[in-house]
Amino acid sequence: MEKTNYFEEIRERTKWFMDARFGMFIHFGLYSAKARGEWQYSYDEETRESFEKDWQKFDPKKFNADEWAEIAADAGCKYAVLTTKHHEGFCLFDSAYTDFKSTNTAAKRDFVREYTEAFRKRGLKVGLYYSLFDWHNPDFDGYKDRYHPRRNDPSSVGGNFDNYLKYLHNQVEELLTNYGKIDILWLDFSYNDMIGEKWKATELVRMIREKQPGIIINSRLEGSGEKYGSITTDHPTYISGDFTCPEMIIPPEGVCTESGCAVPWEACFTMNNTWGYNLMDNYYKTPATLIKKLIGCVSKNGNMILNVAPDGNGSIPKKQREILHKIGEWIDENGESIYGCGKSDFPKPEYGRFTQNGKNLYVHIYEQQVGPVPLVGMKGKVIDAYRLSDGAQLHVSDSWVTKEFPEDEFICYDKDGIKAYTYADDSRVDVIRLRLK
Repeated sequence: MEKTNYFEEIRERTKWFMDARFGMFIHFGLYSAKARGEWQYSYDEETRESFEKDWQKFDPKKFNADEWAEIAADAGCKYAVLTTKHHEGFCLFDSAYTDFKSTNTAAKRDFVREYTEAFRKRGLKVGLYYSLFDWHNPDFDGYKDRYHPRRNDPSSVGGNFDNYLKYLHNQVEELLTNYGKIDILWLDFSYNDMIGEKWKATELVRMIREKQPGIIINSRLEGSGEKYGSITTDHPTYISGDFTCPEMIIPPEGVCTESGCAVPWEACFTMNNTWGYNLMDNYYKTPATLIKKLIGCVSKNGNMILNVAPDGNGSIPKKQREILHKIGEWIDENGESIYGCGKSDFPKPEYGRFTQNGKNLYVHIYEQQVGPVPLVGMKGKVIDAYRLSDGAQLHVSDSWVTKEFPEDEFICYDKDGIKAYTYADDSRVDVIRLRLK
């Protein structure tokens, strides 16, 4: 299938990313101390003065980037992305272009520097999130902006948007100049007419590529949370980014161009319902659910980046650590079916998912079976079968109960091929590796 040269460049840049498959998102900022999520400023229509109230007291004494990196690695993550500046405009780095930053608080710390150094040391790829819009900067006009806290305040009209764009570009340049090699830049997000060249996107991308030639960029300069942009066409533009990022959803068929070429993509999920720390949000997804979502992404040629929301002290909450540890235990046994894998040559089975890497097909079983495990359309194609968690060998069944299905293969623990495969249940996902001919 013919692709543009630029599409090939994207595929080359994202190769490591699409092999990694699992990352950690970290939403941390001034909002963490408020404990009501990262959008509360907008929901409450707070003023700029309200943002500034008590911000200099910010002092997360338990912030330990080495501990965060260890938690990410233990969970099986291969990369991470930290919010360096979220929509409220507070910077976790020592920017020369604002006083509204962590080095001017009681903490007097550059948290981006601590994060990048700790995660690199642990062997993880390093990503930085940066909000394109800024509710604190007076040059970012708030009146009638659909998201701005002062959207209903006519006195917020004004400012100089060109000055704001200089501010935005200068801060991105700082992040890509002062913190060593950056692997991912996660820009968030375009909306309404605030899209593409409104941000001077071509100029911005050119600078990004010059500062960090190997970096990969998400698609939200040209696209948004609502649409992906030209990255999903066979002729992506210079500002398309390198991967798209569906939020809180797994695309039913993955993401492809019009002609069917697989597009690099990453689904971003929260563990509960909030990105930033929210004391009242205890609606947590189970480890088994999140493991199945990770498998689902990989089975459609995608990644999953799972969010953590450290509290105002800088600690990742116990519940989130426990969930990550459970995921890590599963990945420790079954990571072979995730890293470097993608969509299978065979259709999704009714009992779970397939992932594939070359001639290795991984059968993810989500539920107990009433008999042998059916492999539709695979008759004569399986060399052998082993369970990843313990290396137990399975038998290719030729039982009398399977005779009515001559095109299909069946696997089971017993040679008779009748006893039910009982190891998987609602809280456990078993993985069988098939070696194909």
